[in-house]
Amino acid sequence: MTDETEADLTGGTPRRRPKANVEKVGNRKLKPATMMMGHGYDPMLSEGSLKPPIFLTSTFVFPNAAAGKRHFEGVTGKRPGGAEGLVYSRFNGPNQEILEDRLAIWEEAEDALAFSSGMSAIATLFLSMVKPGDTIVHSGPLYAATETLIGRILGRFGVHWVDFPAGATREEIDAVLSKAATGNVALIYLESPANPTNALVDVEAVRASRDAIFTGANKPPIAIDNTFLGPLWAQPMKQGAEIVVYSLTKYAGGHSDLVAGGVLGSKEHINTIRLMRNTIGTICDPNTAWMLLRSLETLELRMSRAGENAAKVCNFLNGHPKVDRVGYLGFLDEQGDARQADIYRRHCAGAGSTFSLYLKGGEKEAFAFLDALKIAKLAVSLGGTETLASHPAGMTHLSVPQARKDALGITDSLVRISIGVEDADDLIADFEEALNAI
Repeated sequence: MTDETEADLTGGTPRRRPKANVEKVGNRKLKPATMMMGHGYDPMLSEGSLKPPIFLTSTFVFPNAAAGKRHFEGVTGKRPGGAEGLVYSRFNGPNQEILEDRLAIWEEAEDALAFSSGMSAIATLFLSMVKPGDTIVHSGPLYAATETLIGRILGRFGVHWVDFPAGATREEIDAVLSKAATGNVALIYLESPANPTNALVDVEAVRASRDAIFTGANKPPIAIDNTFLGPLWAQPMKQGAEIVVYSLTKYAGGHSDLVAGGVLGSKEHINTIRLMRNTIGTICDPNTAWMLLRSLETLELRMSRAGENAAKVCNFLNGHPKVDRVGYLGFLDEQGDARQADIYRRHCAGAGSTFSLYLKGGEKEAFAFLDALKIAKLAVSLGGTETLASHPAGMTHLSVPQARKDALGITDSLVRISIGVEDADDLIADFEEALNAI
């Protein structure tokens, strides 16, 4: 059908159809860094605008009544294949759809969803997967808010949990999963590296254990928080995870000016989570989605620079007389941790830019170090363009019971550092002066 014929039939302006996404040039498959510049967006659908506009609207107009009915047939499940088009911004919008298309590219996931925060992504995942009486098996430690959500909030609704240490062996994982399998395990939830200890989870061992202990429809999905290393330095779907969670506030946003979350995975799992997101309204807003699209264009550049800086800074800190230990993934071999070093070689493409610094002493020495910093900012979070430092035991993990902090290595001497994109030698000078202040 020609554009002229279509115009005659509709009685108006010809409908512009989006161009197909360019994913190959010849036989060469394009890299994610290249596809971040235009994937999922056709300028001709937005008056030729090179970059997507911000679609600040609450609702969308249907071309005709039949299209409206077809959309809601998909929404309600009366027609297979799901909904088509846009209807209301609690469900989706153009900025969010483009963002989700690009998020999925990094890990070659079938689909992705964007959320208003990392915790809203995690909460929506849990609510879509568990019901009263179910059990969540998770690695430990987790981000403190995630542990609170599982133990204190979902626990009030009859959801149980058991955990295993992040660095657990296959035998230890088998033991925990076998015990949990006497009930209904709805989800296996991992965080790697663990926050704030940087301990790695053997995702391949978890997948092998899950597949050996659970069969058929009883297999719980494996989800993992990949915020610390993803998507550049770790892609856990390649090791057997089926759902990947992100705080997009961190490296994906990367400028400490937005809060957002993401979930990636198979269409089957994403559609289940999407239904819950549509119901409770945890989608990110159009402006945040637009800012994330802008940030994704420089994601590889920023993460690469931060990773290079972290390697230089950690080499300076390692062996300093006032430093007890540097919990940096690049030092696993020399620290003699064969188990963690093996996981690192199999799972990771880089050591990242966030690490744990154990000072000699306790809270007094840690506070003196933090208070003396001039370039690094005393703040929580990570993955931004600026270097950040914090005291987990007294800040982000203050609510964690002392016995659990002791078991997980979250001591008063621990300082968590996230290296940014500043000049590495300037950062080293800042840390040297701060260590001298102890």
